Amino acid sequence: MDLCDKCDMNMPNEQRVLYLRRGLRPELKHYVLIYQPSTPLEFLTIMQADEKLQLDENAFGLDGEDPTTTQQRKTLREDDAKLAKDKRINEFTKSYQRIIESIGENSTSKGLLKTSKCAAEVMLCFTKGYEQRISDVVSGAIFDEECDDMVIVKDIDIYSLCEHHMVPFFGKVSIGYLPNKRVIGLSTIVRIVEVFSHRLQVQERLTRQIAEAISEVIEPRGVGVIIECIHMCMVMRGAEKINAKTTTSSMLGVFRKDPKTREEFLSLGKINEF
Repeated sequence: MDLCDKCDMNMPNEQRVLYLRRGLRPELKHYVLIYQPSTPLEFLTIMQADEKLQLDENAFGLDGEDPTTTQQRKTLREDDAKLAKDKRINEFTKSYQRIIESIGENSTSKGLLKTSKCAAEVMLCFTKGYEQRISDVVSGAIFDEECDDMVIVKDIDIYSLCEHHMVPFFGKVSIGYLPNKRVIGLSTIVRIVEVFSHRLQVQERLTRQIAEAISEVIEPRGVGVIIECIHMCMVMRGAEKINAKTTTSSMLGVFRKDPKTREEFLSLGKINEF
């Protein structure tokens, strides 16, 4: 079903505009669309005989938007994703069939008959971070709080795919920050980690992205991130070093400038053996 089939006159004006923003054409009856290219976002305004609805920039997903608009935009993207999911799985499935056949196996044999589709679905799961935005993840999870002490969430389990070989690496993450009148939900910190780890990655970039994301959304006095991982590309091939672990860190703000703050985080946030 096309998304525009879902639109009706009982839908809130804001939501109708959001549908129109995506190029869809719900039945508007007495409504008239006016395109305003002179505005910063070139957004649409709906006018009716007895009312005029002028949406501000927040209606189109800028930072600081109201929770209702955020949810509407998220719902639209989710609907879009569902429509595209089957097509993507089919494309992935065909690719995995070719890989299996290139190995020399029969992709239609009893044991491998469903393998291509299963692998396709798993790959979509492993890379779902490309479909997620930090602004959606943190929405409603930032709080005003007069807290001056360090906040640390440690030993967060993590896994990702190495962008060089598309082989897994896995381990743990410790994250700390010094608040600046705002704190973020503890589970939201974990979700931020998942957004970036569910992409093709290198550990160094992953570490930096997590630190920068937390710094951007709550503007703390400082952020520290430590990641320790085992890379299967070092275990299963190449050097074949089973016990080798890679540790990376990213320090921002006072975590970089103040040795005592950094030392406190490195001590309290030390990753336990795994």
